[in-house]
Amino acid sequence: MIFVYRVTAGQEKVVADLLHIKIRKEVIPLLAIAYMDTLKGYLIVEAEDEVAARQAALRIPHIKGVLKRSMELKDLEGIIATKAAGVKLNKNDVVELISGPFKGERARVIKVDEAKEECTVELMEVAVPIPVTIKTNTLRVHQRAEENA
Repeated sequence: MIFVYRVTAGQEKVVADLLHIKIRKEVIPLLAIAYMDTLKGYLIVEAEDEVAARQAALRIPHIKGVLKRSMELKDLEGIIATKAAGVKLNKNDVVELISGPFKGERARVIKVDEAKEECTVELMEVAVPIPVTIKTNTLRVHQRAEENA
């Protein structure tokens, strides 16, 4: 069964480490511990039953409580699933910045770093072209670069 602990935000890793030490020392039937950066303030554990989950949480600092009902794996699929890749950008594409200080400006893509999900763009409608490195999720493709250009 899967249970969720409410914990102090930012202390998920500390609580997971303390739980790991406690279940090894006291032999509590806790099967798995998971924490995610995207799920602040919560820690997911798999235990044989509710008693084991609550027993493991006793006297652990930063644990505020255990959610009343157990969760199903299908409830967690949206949290655990990986996200699909964003918009594919190519060199010389014309993009529009949709947030930040240059919101609404158009720019030409100079370089794309897919690992960091960033790209370097050159603003087009300014007197002096300025290269700016920006996250790809803050861009909208305005015009694709021509294939033979």
